[in-house]
Amino acid sequence: MADIKLHAELRPEKSTKKSLSATRKDLKIPGVVYGSGGQNIHVVVVTKELALALKAGGTNAIIHLQHDKGEETVIVRELQRHVVTGTPIHVDFQRIDLKKEIEVRVPIHVTGKPIGVDLYGGVLEHIVRELAVRGLPGAIPQRIEVDSTPLGVGQGLMVKDIPVPAGLKFLDDPVRVVLNVVQAMKEEEAAPAAAEVPVEGAEPEIIAKGKKEEGEEGEAAPAKGAAPEKGAPAGKGAPAGKGAAPAAGKGAAPAAGKGAGPEKKGHEKR
Repeated sequence: MADIKLHAELRPEKSTKKSLSATRKDLKIPGVVYGSGGQNIHVVVVTKELALALKAGGTNAIIHLQHDKGEETVIVRELQRHVVTGTPIHVDFQRIDLKKEIEVRVPIHVTGKPIGVDLYGGVLEHIVRELAVRGLPGAIPQRIEVDSTPLGVGQGLMVKDIPVPAGLKFLDDPVRVVLNVVQAMKEEEAAPAAAEVPVEGAEPEIIAKGKKEEGEEGEAAPAKGAAPEKGAPAGKGAPAGKGAAPAAGKGAAPAAGKGAGPEKKGHEKR
């Protein structure tokens, strides 16, 4: 792990929101130093200098923080960023003892190209991006390199498959999958729907629209000019169709029964 020097300015313990905003406008970041039984110290560091320190030494770089009260050996425990712009807005420095183990997270750097991707068109899934480790500050690397070349389609790499750097101990579950190669999903082209060919001579389907004809009650209305069925009673108030037999009335032949004329003699009962 790299050793880096960084200058800091002391600031009041209770800073107002207005003063913190002014600090950030000056391209500086407010922060706090804590840990190892020491008193908390509130500081301000230049944004660009902190960025260069982390770029040179990684996220777990050993930083010798110099200020008016002395020097602190620290690591960056947390760097808070603006949710929209991503600009650093606050930094937490944790004091460390170079002779005592610490627990940090180290980023994973993948090298090589899996044979499952190179030869068989698979896709590499990078599931775990960093590992939790324990060790002396001087033994913690900037990153842990993992070779993905041997992985074929359907094969994965677990935490237990990664060589452990000297002086470190992995804290993650040994069977936790870090990398995985899967078969690429093929887009299935939808077959075009077969065009419906009308059958020769078939009549087109007619969809009834509008209201039912007047007088229709669940049955088709009689065709114009058609005589009513024998014995079927006329509907109440239903008009007689054109050409239908006139109803009984004046001039109509009397029905057989009471008041009917005498039968012809040829029909008398002997």
